[in-house]
Amino acid sequence: MSTRRKSGWGRRLVIAVPYLWLLVFFLAPFAIVVRISLSEVAIAMPPYLPVFDLSQGFEAFWQDLSALSFDNYAWLAGDPLYINSYLSSLWIAGVSTLLALLIGFPLAYGMARAPHSWRPILMMAVILPFWTSFLIRVYAWIGILKPEGLLTLFAQTIGILSPDDQLRILNTNTAVYIGIVYSYLPFMVLPLYAALERMDASLLEAAQDLGCPPLKAFWSITVPLAVPGIIAGCFLVFIPAVGEFVIPDLLGGSDTLMIGRTLWNEFFNNRDWPVSSAVAVLLLLVLIVPIVAFQHFQQRQQEAMR
Repeated sequence: MSTRRKSGWGRRLVIAVPYLWLLVFFLAPFAIVVRISLSEVAIAMPPYLPVFDLSQGFEAFWQDLSALSFDNYAWLAGDPLYINSYLSSLWIAGVSTLLALLIGFPLAYGMARAPHSWRPILMMAVILPFWTSFLIRVYAWIGILKPEGLLTLFAQTIGILSPDDQLRILNTNTAVYIGIVYSYLPFMVLPLYAALERMDASLLEAAQDLGCPPLKAFWSITVPLAVPGIIAGCFLVFIPAVGEFVIPDLLGGSDTLMIGRTLWNEFFNNRDWPVSSAVAVLLLLVLIVPIVAFQHFQQRQQEAMR
């Protein structure tokens, strides 16, 4: 009986560890951010009111609690700057995710159909950019995309541009798309490769034997079997791209509007912690919707496989 009790406590402990991790490193900080978002800005340290101080007694605590309000959220809902920032972020992240899918699917398919001896090398080539600092990799694109950069020099060398012409890509949304696709492409390739590598090649051979054209076999067999990898890759690219700050700040222009840059300006330039916290809370709520949808899809897939 004691052995069973020990094993039962061991299982409970293993299950409790991830929940404890989420409680300490996600829910508790998120609760603090929510509390700040319901406060008012103040010229103080910290720069918001009310500040809860239990040493003043529970009466003062309840007074501070009653001073919390949703005015910051109402103000965000009526401010075109923040609405446009959210919409622009969703648009840029969606287009970047689609481009990453169009580029990553052929790469993952080629890796999955490559000889077994080549697959570890190809996998290493996909992961290799992560060995370099993210900031350095984004900075490298400045030297490539600037008007007198390597891309302009290459276009002039092969005759696409005359020696007097220059490409104007840096500080535009196009540069932001390039930076996001390049930075997050491995997050698209790896789930797709995992899904395509498990696919039984005999299914395509059977389709060819039955007279199915290669293109129709691809859409009827390969793509449906790769749907879990497609969904996982799209979420892994879309979710961080929505809140991206470094890439639009370094590669985008003054008219590049993304919620990450807006949040940075409110927090560090305007020192408006309540508004910036409200922006962060709304951004998280926007991202929770696709995460919950993805988990629901995975649960349905697992139930279907049983």
